[in-house]
Amino acid sequence: MVVVAQLSFYSAEARDIRLADLAGLLCGPGQLVRFGASGTARLSMILDDPARGPALRAEAAVRGIDTDLVPVESGSWVLRTAFRRDLVELAASWSCGAVKSVPEGFYLDGALLRMWVLASGVADRRSGYLLGLDPHSPQTHGLLAQAVTRLGLPVLRLGPRGGGPALRISGVRARRRLAELVGPAPELAVMSYWPA
Repeated sequence: MVVVAQLSFYSAEARDIRLADLAGLLCGPGQLVRFGASGTARLSMILDDPARGPALRAEAAVRGIDTDLVPVESGSWVLRTAFRRDLVELAASWSCGAVKSVPEGFYLDGALLRMWVLASGVADRRSGYLLGLDPHSPQTHGLLAQAVTRLGLPVLRLGPRGGGPALRISGVRARRRLAELVGPAPELAVMSYWPA
């Protein structure tokens, strides 16, 4: 007997690829900056591991966005785009003045979650899975926890003492649901970071 897995309506593979999927990077450490009155914006994020860069660059390229991976003085690596007009709408929806904010009515799906996992997801030592949050935007953490929970993934918010800021997804059922939502690992992904 052949068992066929049913594709979830919310999984990363359930719909076409779109530019708005890059909002998944903003759920983690991503930042969007607008350039004055020029009508352009730049997406950037500091990577905890430059090995995340190739898969993120490939996923952005599929969405028509070129990125650079550059070292900075601190020894970290930054993934960034050029200033682009097609990122202005995303920047406007994810900011309140100069502060990063979760858009009103934000609904997470598998494609956005997939980008979040690529940016800052990692298995934790307690057999759970952590979705890294932006340490510079604590005002987003509660709303993002709610968005993940609405996908059927109960989470625990972790602060810096607990290995965060991050959301921990625990339990076999929840981790299976996470893996279903994000789909198979992209070719260039670091497998040790991908949910099993």
